[in-house]
Amino acid sequence: MARSLTVYHLSFTTETVTPLETDEHCGAALRGNVYESVWRRFCTNKASPSCAACELHTACPVSALVAPLREENTWGRDVPRPYLMMPPLEGARRYETGERFRFGMTLFGSIIRLLPYIMIAVPGIEAAGVGKRIQELEGRRGRFEVCTVESHHLFTGERQLLYERGTVVAVQPALAITAEDVRARAEQFHPERLTVHFLTPTRIVDKEHLVRRPTFRPLVQRLLERLIALEEAYGEGVESSYARMSSEERRQLLARAEEVICCEDATYWDDLKSYSRRLGRKTPLGGFVGRVTFTGELIPFRELLAWGELIHVGKSCVKGNGWYRIEG
Repeated sequence: MARSLTVYHLSFTTETVTPLETDEHCGAALRGNVYESVWRRFCTNKASPSCAACELHTACPVSALVAPLREENTWGRDVPRPYLMMPPLEGARRYETGERFRFGMTLFGSIIRLLPYIMIAVPGIEAAGVGKRIQELEGRRGRFEVCTVESHHLFTGERQLLYERGTVVAVQPALAITAEDVRARAEQFHPERLTVHFLTPTRIVDKEHLVRRPTFRPLVQRLLERLIALEEAYGEGVESSYARMSSEERRQLLARAEEVICCEDATYWDDLKSYSRRLGRKTPLGGFVGRVTFTGELIPFRELLAWGELIHVGKSCVKGNGWYRIEG
């Protein structure tokens, strides 16, 4: 039974300690930093070729954070990652020593119990560096120091300090974003016209085809599937209203989504790639970016769209893809 999802957002403020050059989209690199730091600090069976092959994975924080496994999962053994990265939105640029940049990390539901592991792993995240290898640094990546980590309520703007320059201030953020917060956010949206601003590449596959221009029904369908999967894996408390929907109710909802039209499309395709060490090759990361305006009967979809601001949509969400904001 899928339970309602609670979302926790962490905001990292950093200061560069060497020159640092970011790529156009550094979410994948930041996600790699988190993975490497947690794995190096806490894995007790590094000889295992993967988390899936390790006999300790059911009780291991490394597996729970970076490679969650659920043998009983409805859609197979793998489940959605319990976190996602929110990269800087400044694109490719150079930071001189002493400049600051920010990025975010969102944790889902029950995985918040592992927050202390992330806080303790911060020095490893710093040490790995990020961005391009720079000639003046003898081919090394630029490095940064984490100044603060705050728990941040993305809808109200409230903040709580968790970490400050090498010191864990608190390990349990009080600033949970709940289903009630999402409903309140959704009620602010216009019932017949909404603009969706895709901040990072959004890569949606519909009926085995890559969606090159934003269309409402595929967007809604991928959001619904992702939300229910996250609820099944990490939800707590009361049963989710989306999980209670019958297959016929879902079919009817998607049929109504087909009636919502795109009246303005100012998006473009950002064709990016990310290097996968696991696969030993570059993998596609590109998707559409920019603003699109939808018109129609939007009331049945407003809450789901509000969830999407938190959980993102499409492929590679864990690397920062599929991040959008609702405008208007």
